[in-house]
Amino acid sequence: MALAHSRHSPWKFFALACGLAAGTGTGSQTASASEGGASIYLLGSGGPATAVQPPVEGFFIDDTMFFYGGDIDADKSLVVGGNVALGLDTFIAAQFTTLVWVPSTNFLGGTLAVGGTLPVAAPFVNASVAVEGPGGQSIVRSRSDNTLTIGDPIANASLGWKWDKFHLQASGFVNIPVGHYREGELANISFHRWAGDASLAASWHDTDSGWDISAKAGVTFNGLNKATQYNSGNDLHIEAAAEKTFSEKFSAGILGYYYNQISGDTGEGAVLGPNKGRVAAIGATAAYNLVLGRSPASVRVRVFQEFDARRRTEGTSGMISLSLPLKVFPPATAGN
Repeated sequence: MALAHSRHSPWKFFALACGLAAGTGTGSQTASASEGGASIYLLGSGGPATAVQPPVEGFFIDDTMFFYGGDIDADKSLVVGGNVALGLDTFIAAQFTTLVWVPSTNFLGGTLAVGGTLPVAAPFVNASVAVEGPGGQSIVRSRSDNTLTIGDPIANASLGWKWDKFHLQASGFVNIPVGHYREGELANISFHRWAGDASLAASWHDTDSGWDISAKAGVTFNGLNKATQYNSGNDLHIEAAAEKTFSEKFSAGILGYYYNQISGDTGEGAVLGPNKGRVAAIGATAAYNLVLGRSPASVRVRVFQEFDARRRTEGTSGMISLSLPLKVFPPATAGN
């Protein structure tokens, strides 16, 4: 979600603040283990320059369109919305709008950024669901579900430092369970549980050579869904990216992620046991700098193919992000 790394334009840094959205969550409950096989952290959202903070105070926006299509075999099962789903086909189209405020470039020696994300999504789910029939016997029925809904808002923050070409960033977010949750349904974007994430990212960002090498790792701590009495386990996510700048406007590279649930699910609703899942993905990315009106902006595209999935869906995802500054305060006027 950062600007392509122009070697000459100082505006390239402004959209980097919107990379804070990369630390926000929100996967779909039908798209990624934990309850529903879903991760609140949006896998693959780190990417190039993920640890680079802006050098100026101001307000920024990142708008990301997210698409995911995946499935899990009919001989495997997940608990989705309190239902035992035997096999699952899913598609989700979502929009994540993130507003970021950078109040200080000298907080504990680094740059502080805080913000919030609001997801809106349209998930589509087809599954075979086990229901209790006459005499207590289990009957498998095909079900389809879709909706257009608002998910849980995310509050996030990051603090980053720079030493020459090396950047280090500590970030975190909190999932606030006040979104629209459809109890008992298959298609949800709201998780209906408190959750928090803590991540650490590093970037080697060399504007002279045009190379950026970045990595990010974090743990998501999940709470209890009181509607389903499902207490999701904690998740580990690791991302890495390498990108080369080819001109002041264009850059491209490769990236990937690894997800692993490090503690099992518990609670009355966890009828399938610990349900610890994992998945890996490899992909490509490209970014293009442009000017919208008088504002510098950046468009970034990411595409991922998942593999080695266990206890969750496996599929293909894509992201299209637009990042731009709303208002910046140059150093001479910052804080005035």
